[in-house]
Amino acid sequence: MSMRGVLWLVLVSATAMPLHAEDFLVRNQDEYARALKQVRVGDAIVLANGEWRDFELVVTGKGTSDKPVVVRSQEAGKVFLTGQSSLRIGGEHVHVSGLVFKDGYSPRGEVIAFRRSKDDVAHNSRVSEVVIDHFSKPDRFDDDYWVGLFGRNNRFDHNHLVGKTNQGVTLAVRLDSEESRENGHRIDHNYFGPRPVLGSNGGETIRIGTSQYSMFRSGTVIENNVFDRTDGEVEIISSKSNGNVFRGNLFLRSRGTLTLRHGDDALVERNVFMGHGKDYTGGIRVINRNQTVRGNYMEGLRGTGFASALTVMNGVPNSPVNRYVQVENAVIEGNTVVDSTRVTLAGGASAERSAPPVNSVMRGNLFVTDGDDPLFRIEDDISGIAMQANVILGAPNASEGLSLDRRTANMVRAANGLLYPDDPALDGVGAPRDLRPMQLSQVGVAWYAKPGDGEKFGASGKVHQVAPGEDTLALAVDAAGDGDVLMLAPGNYVVHRAIGLDKSLTIRSAKAEGRAPATIRFTRPSLIELREGGNLQLADLTIDGELAPDSVGNAVIRTTAFPLQNNMRVEFDRVNVRNLTVNKSFNVLALGKGALADRISIRKSAFADISGGVVAADTETDDYGRYNVEYLDIVDSQFANVGGPIASVYRGGTDESTFGPFVTITGNAIANAGKTAGASVHLHGVQTVVIARNAFAASAPVRIAHTVGTPSTRLEGNTFAGTPAPEVKELNHDGPPRVQISANTFDGKAAK
Repeated sequence: MSMRGVLWLVLVSATAMPLHAEDFLVRNQDEYARALKQVRVGDAIVLANGEWRDFELVVTGKGTSDKPVVVRSQEAGKVFLTGQSSLRIGGEHVHVSGLVFKDGYSPRGEVIAFRRSKDDVAHNSRVSEVVIDHFSKPDRFDDDYWVGLFGRNNRFDHNHLVGKTNQGVTLAVRLDSEESRENGHRIDHNYFGPRPVLGSNGGETIRIGTSQYSMFRSGTVIENNVFDRTDGEVEIISSKSNGNVFRGNLFLRSRGTLTLRHGDDALVERNVFMGHGKDYTGGIRVINRNQTVRGNYMEGLRGTGFASALTVMNGVPNSPVNRYVQVENAVIEGNTVVDSTRVTLAGGASAERSAPPVNSVMRGNLFVTDGDDPLFRIEDDISGIAMQANVILGAPNASEGLSLDRRTANMVRAANGLLYPDDPALDGVGAPRDLRPMQLSQVGVAWYAKPGDGEKFGASGKVHQVAPGEDTLALAVDAAGDGDVLMLAPGNYVVHRAIGLDKSLTIRSAKAEGRAPATIRFTRPSLIELREGGNLQLADLTIDGELAPDSVGNAVIRTTAFPLQNNMRVEFDRVNVRNLTVNKSFNVLALGKGALADRISIRKSAFADISGGVVAADTETDDYGRYNVEYLDIVDSQFANVGGPIASVYRGGTDESTFGPFVTITGNAIANAGKTAGASVHLHGVQTVVIARNAFAASAPVRIAHTVGTPSTRLEGNTFAGTPAPEVKELNHDGPPRVQISANTFDGKAAK
């Protein structure tokens, strides 16, 4: 048998069980195949420590509750399935444990599937202490699940899943066959680690069912898990079926919400949401009928709208299964919301979503706010939500329009790490005093490290001194490690090949009194090509394009032509870029299709004589809701004689599953910009825009198009000299443009 093969473990029924269970230690796929002929129910096949490459492992058989069929590692965490590997489980009472999926991706639609085939799905089976670490398909829009649950009464517990970068749910419960409904699955004590922003729909961490099967009962229990920085999209968990239970989970610095998207009769209780002030961290979103939300705790959440700490949605009258069923008979009781930005009632109200909540109740909840902004946003009639014995502590205007019991008390952090009022009269209000938030040590596996806060530029602490000359910079990049700093001595650097960057690197000029900073010139169409794992920080440099050839697609920095799995960061700090004029479209930074930057930051920098644009993040034009940059910050910088836009960002389509992009352009001087492209700034479908305190002179207009969602655009305090007024268009919204315009001047005159 070849080293890459499909291995089948077909075990006989319990009537043929040997008298004593045996362990079969196998060292390669051929030995594994031979062991199959000897193994019996109650036995275990033990995979020897080491790498098992291109291993499509299939297990099926009929064990019993006390004598399951077992496949496990020789030592937990020391068996690595790499390359194109996967696991499929069929039969009954099968237990797989101790494996690590790493350095590869599944050739199938799942990494782990609780079915061998359509006709052989798993029942009463278990996967535990398995790690899936960045085991993503190379193309970020090539869809798969990491875990697909089928059948009934299966358990997925104490596993570690981190770093899914391609489209598709991390864990999906499938209801597309009768034997997978009313399944009673248990998903518990797992560590769902950081999932980066996908920049598209399809980035949920867990989904139970789909719109098509949302009228069926799943009865899945998701309890005592940790969701740590699971930022894939607006729905962390998407419940799309009936009768599911979400209990005792911890959501830690995770953007999005636990969303009761379709289906009825859910129970959401005793979960803890800790946002730590991170953007768009949310809590629970309620849609559909007979939902119970009780005893949950939310703190430090910064989401609004669909990502509020608590959102009760408006529905669509006579809604089809794929839209929004009206909220009816919801019970929301005994929850605490503290230090959070928003609670939204009748959320998403529109001409389509015109059915407000009915026959529902909110009682015994505690709301705590110190801010001056209103905590509650009411978007439609909420007379169908009875308000009973809810208490609010905080600013008087935080609850306008609501009947809440206003009290005064101090919040004290208890031994469980949560905040409670010090007034004994409020002991029965809000989240229970006996909540025990999950700890990281209680979930996942003990033998595989959980990721830290992420690498920062210069994190390695290593600084390499680089001397001027030809290709000295390119050689220094090759020799540098991840997180290193290249310190360039003042002088001239010439680079004769595009530098491929697959690590986090800082390139900085050393400061010497009386000497100009280092100047970099390059003789290829690009200076730097960002590849998988590439992150770049530039500081105190001059980059000059005078030696670059006249080639199609010239850019100082561009992404590789291949799709990138991982998101990147690019920073310019006190960088001068000049003389990009060899052809008519020489960009500074160009992001290609399939690339997503978490953040692009330009601060205190200068750009002059550029024939193209400065930031070109506009290649995702298929209108699927995808885009190239999450956060773009252009601050306190100067732009002169730039042919294209200083920023071009495109997000098309009408999908509402993402938060971004976010664009901030403040405090800049922009002269003679955008005339070749017809726009000095071109933003299409950007969700949050702040353009403030900029000076535009002799430039093309700012052009903004709103496409979907509830975009927030603010234009304030700008001066426009010899520059047309900004243009804001609504492409899918009836009514005037949704934009805040204030304190702008045009040729010295204040705007009316």
